[in-house]
Amino acid sequence: MFTIKKYVVADSLEEAYKLNQSKKANILGGLLWMKMGHKTIQTGIDLSNLGLDKIEENDEYFEIGAMVRLRDLEVHEGLNKYFNNAIENCVKSIVGVQFRNCATIGGSIFSRFGFSDPLTCLLALDSYVKLYKGGVISMREFVNMPYDNDILEKVIIKKDNRKISYMSHRNISTDFPVLTCAVSKIGDKFAVAVGARPQKAVLVLDEENILSCDPTKDEIEKFADYVESKLEFGSNMRASKEFRSHLCKVLVRRCINEIGGM
Repeated sequence: MFTIKKYVVADSLEEAYKLNQSKKANILGGLLWMKMGHKTIQTGIDLSNLGLDKIEENDEYFEIGAMVRLRDLEVHEGLNKYFNNAIENCVKSIVGVQFRNCATIGGSIFSRFGFSDPLTCLLALDSYVKLYKGGVISMREFVNMPYDNDILEKVIIKKDNRKISYMSHRNISTDFPVLTCAVSKIGDKFAVAVGARPQKAVLVLDEENILSCDPTKDEIEKFADYVESKLEFGSNMRASKEFRSHLCKVLVRRCINEIGGM
C-alpha cells in the first residue's frame, strides 16, 4: 500500500503541472499499480475534474483523454469498427473488467510499461501523445523519451485507413503478457510493434521491402525472421528469451495473415 499526505483535486492543468514538479508529487490515475508498492506520496494530484475522461472523434482522428478507462476503449464502437477490433483486443485480457474499469490509458502510456498492451498496439498506428508542456509528439518518439514531470493530456490516433491486427500470448488468461505483437499495413507498407520482451514495445519497419502488398507464405516467413533478428529478448518468471524469440515469429505471422497475407 501507499500513503498520500496531501490530496489535491486540480482545477487546471497548469495547477497540476506546477504541483507535479516536486519529486514527492504523483499524478493519480486508477492507482492500480501504485497500490502494489510501499511509497509515501507527499502530494497526490487528481486530474478527474479536468475533462480528460472523454473519447472524441472527427473525420481525421480519435482523441482519447488521459483519464479514459481501459474498459471505455474496449467497448467503444467507433474505435473498434475503425481499427478492426484491435483496440478491444489489446485491452480485453488485462486482468478483469473491474480492473479495466479503473485503469486509465494515461497511466499505461505515460509509464511506458514493458507489459503495456495498449502501448504496443498504439505504436503500430499513426498515434501521438499530447503533453501539457511538450505539445504533440509521435508515439514512436515518445516511447523512447526520458521520463519527466510533464502531464499527458490525451492520446491521438490518426485515421489513415491502415489495417491492424493485435495479438498477445499469456500463460493464463488475465496474467501479464509473455509477448505482445501488433502488425499494421497502409498501402503496401507494413509495421510491427513487439512488446513485453519483457522490455517496452519496439517498432520494426519493413525497410527492406520484404513483403509485397499481398505477401506470400515465403515472404511472411522471411519477414518474421527479419523482425526477430531486429529485437532483443530477455527472460523472466513468465518465459525465457528463447521462447519469446520463437513466439515473436509466430505472432508476426498470425497478425500478417489476419490483415491480408496468404
